[in-house]
Amino acid sequence: MFDPQGETITDAIHALGHDEVQKVKVGKFFDVTLDPSKKDIDQAVKEISEQLLVNFNLETYRYEVMEEA
Repeated sequence: MFDPQGETITDAIHALGHDEVQKVKVGKFFDVTLDPSKKDIDQAVKEISEQLLVNFNLETYRYEVMEEA
């Protein structure tokens, strides 16, 4: 399924310099796929969330790192 919002967010994340992000799916949650060999995953998720994904006036966030099946 084509996810234009996910593609737009992926492009914006790449513009922030996070080329380790391979794909973002948008729904109730953000499902972000990263290349673990590129950067520290915890630091990357924190930077991406705080710089782009979270509106701290309305939202908080938490994340879970999972291995892809």
